[in-house]
Amino acid sequence: MKTKRYIALLRGINVGGNHKVPMSQLSEAMGQLGFSNILTLLNTGNVIFEAPEKNASEAVIERHLQDVFGFPIPVILRTFDELSELVETDPFKGIAVTKDTRLYVTFLKSKPTMQLPLPYISADESFQIIFVSNTAVLSVLDLSIGKTVKGMDDLEKLFGKEVTTRNWNTVVKLANK
Repeated sequence: MKTKRYIALLRGINVGGNHKVPMSQLSEAMGQLGFSNILTLLNTGNVIFEAPEKNASEAVIERHLQDVFGFPIPVILRTFDELSELVETDPFKGIAVTKDTRLYVTFLKSKPTMQLPLPYISADESFQIIFVSNTAVLSVLDLSIGKTVKGMDDLEKLFGKEVTTRNWNTVVKLANK
């Protein structure tokens, strides 16, 4: 059976001491699903693995992780190729990056239902959305203006809670594993 490389992006684990999921136990749980070559990155729920194409499913992974850890863990699944293609496009090229600049990719579970005029700029002008596709939202946060990550609140208001956000540096690291 042909296998494919995937990246599971988990939402809401190991944040502020809540919903603790040790990466060793997460790897073990993914292995129980028959996945192989499992690698976790950081402590925030980034899992690279291989699986037969028909066996990798967000719903199956979510059910299993809830059974193992005792609380719901939303999962957004991408193929390794999809993530690599995103990184290769260099979507933030041309953005002036300073020590206060944060580049983010928000992964969507489903296609957005509304059209957002771009660039979207938050009320305090510290956060802007520069690109929206069927699967991801690219945004830039300037901490020198806002000193806070309230832009994440904007993302949830605009796209719902079935999203998960990663710093661009993390996305690049995932694509290079």
